[in-house]
Amino acid sequence: MLTKETIEKEFQKIQQHICSELEKADGKATFKTDEWKRPEGGGGKSNILTGGAVIEKGGVNFSAVHGPTPDNILKALNLPQADFYATGVSIVMHTTNPWVPIIHMNIRYFEMTNGTWWFGGGIDLTPHYVVKEEAIAFHQSLKDVCDQFHETFYSTFKEWADKYFYIKHRGESRGVGGIFFDRMGSDAAISKEKLFEFVCALGYLFPKVYTKIIAENKSKSFTEEERNWQKLRRGRYVEFNLVYDRGTKFGLDTNGRIESILMSLPPEANWTYDFQPAAGSKEAETIDWLKAQPNWLAI
Repeated sequence: MLTKETIEKEFQKIQQHICSELEKADGKATFKTDEWKRPEGGGGKSNILTGGAVIEKGGVNFSAVHGPTPDNILKALNLPQADFYATGVSIVMHTTNPWVPIIHMNIRYFEMTNGTWWFGGGIDLTPHYVVKEEAIAFHQSLKDVCDQFHETFYSTFKEWADKYFYIKHRGESRGVGGIFFDRMGSDAAISKEKLFEFVCALGYLFPKVYTKIIAENKSKSFTEEERNWQKLRRGRYVEFNLVYDRGTKFGLDTNGRIESILMSLPPEANWTYDFQPAAGSKEAETIDWLKAQPNWLAI
């Protein structure tokens, strides 16, 4: 029988593996570990890397928390009163070079003492400049993993990501999307054990995909104008995370550790009043892609 202890232990292994692979890819900086305790129950380990050769600021966080479920969570999720347990790994990477994209991954497990349980997670890519071939390769890697578990996973989770990672007030996607799923429980198309295998497969896919992207882009030169554009795109990332992101809201609503919750924010971001990219520029092309939200594997 699959237990929360087994899930927690494997998530810790995934965190360690990802940190090791990212340190190799960066080649300069190493992760600093910050262990913390949650007064209401549980705690976690935040691994933070700053000032790297490639990664300007990145975090690979693990948490396992438990206790009485706050009333606002019960109401928001339409759940009966019961204690909760939640564990997961959450990752965000912000890079110095505008040609190396921001990336996010989250895998998580939630259960309650009344027998309710589910898995959630996903991976999405946020390029500062959208490169069609890179987006296609990224989505193909996700589809390859999804197809190992269920034929509908990629199409369903890709659509879910397109809807979720959408900045409504801007009318554009946060990035080129990816996959996103939530509350996958006893009514899912595959068993609990297979769902666990699936989220772990995504965890181990992450460093393979991202270290390849780093290797292909880290040596590209960039201008000050491109760096300024990067900071504007980071501003969009901040807007999404503070307005829409469920993980951020859940962490704040459960009295989570603020430094770990806001780890996803970039070290620098800009907001320029009514910025309009020049017609025909690569910046304008990126905005066009983000508004279109294409089916990358059908282009």
